[in-house]
Amino acid sequence: MARKSLVRGDTIPLIRRLWRDWMRPHLKTLVIVMVLIGLVAGTSSLYTFLIKLAFDAFASQDAAVLQYGPLVVIAVTCIRGFSLLALTILTNKVVTKIEADMQTALYGRMIEADLAQIGRESPAALTQRFTTDFLFIREALTRLSTVFLREIATIVALVVAMLWIDPVLTLVAGIVAPIIALPIDRIGRKLRRVAASTQEQAGQMASLITESLAGTRIAKTYQLEGYLKNKAAQTFDEVRRLKMKAANARGRLDPLLEAAGGVAVALVLLLIGQRILSGESTVGDFIAFVTALIMAAQPIRALGNFNAIVQEAAAALQRTFDVMDETPRIQDKADAEPLMLKGGEIRFSNLGFAYNDEAAAIQHVDLVAEAGQTTALVGRSGSGKSTLLALVPRLYDVTGGAVLIDGQDIRDVTLESLRRAIAVVTQDVVLFDDTVRANINFGRPGASEAEIVKAAKAAAAHDFIMKLPEGYDTVVGPGGGRLSGGERQRISLARAFLKDAPILLLDEATSALDSESERLVQDAIAKLMRGRTTLVIAHRLSTVRDAEKIVVMDQGRVIETGSHDALITKGGAYARLHRLQLSDDSEQRLAVSS
Repeated sequence: MARKSLVRGDTIPLIRRLWRDWMRPHLKTLVIVMVLIGLVAGTSSLYTFLIKLAFDAFASQDAAVLQYGPLVVIAVTCIRGFSLLALTILTNKVVTKIEADMQTALYGRMIEADLAQIGRESPAALTQRFTTDFLFIREALTRLSTVFLREIATIVALVVAMLWIDPVLTLVAGIVAPIIALPIDRIGRKLRRVAASTQEQAGQMASLITESLAGTRIAKTYQLEGYLKNKAAQTFDEVRRLKMKAANARGRLDPLLEAAGGVAVALVLLLIGQRILSGESTVGDFIAFVTALIMAAQPIRALGNFNAIVQEAAAALQRTFDVMDETPRIQDKADAEPLMLKGGEIRFSNLGFAYNDEAAAIQHVDLVAEAGQTTALVGRSGSGKSTLLALVPRLYDVTGGAVLIDGQDIRDVTLESLRRAIAVVTQDVVLFDDTVRANINFGRPGASEAEIVKAAKAAAAHDFIMKLPEGYDTVVGPGGGRLSGGERQRISLARAFLKDAPILLLDEATSALDSESERLVQDAIAKLMRGRTTLVIAHRLSTVRDAEKIVVMDQGRVIETGSHDALITKGGAYARLHRLQLSDDSEQRLAVSS
């Protein structure tokens, strides 16, 4: 949960936290930035003095000022130009570092978060936080020094110059500022609300595009192009509407600031004309003051626009900090101790589990997976098999009862020791866009080349790996897309072999493979299972008939347990499932033969 101090709609706490956690570590560089801002502001105010001196010199025909004045102008402009360049370079250096640090921290929190936390948003929407949200944050940070601080310093310097030239006129010009402050603040707050909605809608848009492009084959087969185009058009139109709303709000700033500037200049012209006629001011005073006033108009306008940018960035910061502040619920207890393995027995004791506030997915399960033996979970889709497997490595925490390994409640042991003792092979193989070697080595980082090759051979993967363009150094592509399904699964098995964990979880590991790949993978799995406590989910009952114990589940409950032969003899739910599969297989064979 977000910290209570970060009240949604209040920008100041967000800025304080941004300074404390992310900007203050770069204090030395920021001090140099402030010096450069002072130089830029100081040289800007010197323009008005130079103009006043020049016009007064024209009136008095002061040859010295006219002779050396151009050299002073060149010096001042060079100082200002180089200061602006250095300011831009240093600002970009600091801002990009802060952005990278924040992205790293955000990614770290997402990786550490519970599955329930991550599952609230689609992967595309989460990815969008690293792009769209950080565009707003980076823009605000960049303009903080190149616009806000620089323009504030410039305005201060110009006001000092105006006070030196004519205090009365400065007071008159300053009357306009408070009048326009309130509408600018209101516009900024509205922009923040719109920005928050836009960022959320952009995440949904990214999710829609990713989902629809990934499912192109199904979309074409089922002729869903029209549906997807209409859905996308509605999403794009909503984003367009929000962007228009933000653009219109920003658009109100320029005419507001323009009109205020015109009023200020008009008042000055009215008063200074009378003061010149009365001899209280010179033409040089007039030109210098009006120049300073006009020069101040641009920074004031920039500050008005900067407020809009800050409000948009504040919405992005709030979303970012909300994720950073959400503490994972699944973590080590203060007194957690390493798991002490004896044989690897897994016991589910009066187990209950529900996803969030939904109906129970697991209800009153009492089950023992004997150490070193294979326990198979079968049942219809949605019966709770995969959920039961996910509870063993604490991907979720039970909501009732307990999971015990060798008599130890897994909530009382360290996550590191628990997950080190478990290897997982699933139907949906996860490979990263790295080399074959790296993807196998994830099983046990630091393993030697010989150990990696040995694991690949055990998984029947070595031969096809050696035929790849660069062997073990071949990059598998995003999600392992450059490999076939069977090849990806065998690399996943090699990873499990390398980990050599005493507990093995298999979730439909062969259901999506062709016959040849399935045979190779089944042989490798049979070797991997030897001597390990194995929980296996299999859709095809023929693959689990040799398991020491078969557990039949339905609606989150265990309804039968026993060996294959015992359950067939019993004639219950397992026997019915077995008959149905035999019937389906017979029909498929007849269809093929005909």
